[in-house]
Amino acid sequence: MIPIEEKTTFPANWAPRLLSVLRIVVGLLFLAHGIVKLFGFPAGAQPGQVALFSIYGLAGVLEFAGGLLIVARLLTRPVAFLLSGEMAFAYFIAHAPVSFFPGVNGGEAAILFCFVFLYLAAAGPGPWSLDARSR
Repeated sequence: MIPIEEKTTFPANWAPRLLSVLRIVVGLLFLAHGIVKLFGFPAGAQPGQVALFSIYGLAGVLEFAGGLLIVARLLTRPVAFLLSGEMAFAYFIAHAPVSFFPGVNGGEAAILFCFVFLYLAAAGPGPWSLDARSR
């Protein structure tokens, strides 16, 4: 049987670490979106390679560079805030005109990224980060 003290400290001890895990996984997924847009890799992924000097090219640059910075744990709060805004913009420009319902317009990922990045902007990078070491 686990002592009561351990039951109450386990979530408290692991919550910050899991925040770091969330940041790393979301950063890698976002980086993958940027790689698809900028480099067309992997072949057959949507939307494929886009023109660099277009709104989708700008999104690709933000997703690639922002994903790298989020994974690298550098400037997490400002980068996450910027990426949250990018995803809100992407939802209303690309998804909402198709339909009001996210299940129909394919905007679930944009909404999820938007709010996870907003959370990271408020909560910070977690203990496993370069940002945390500089304090």
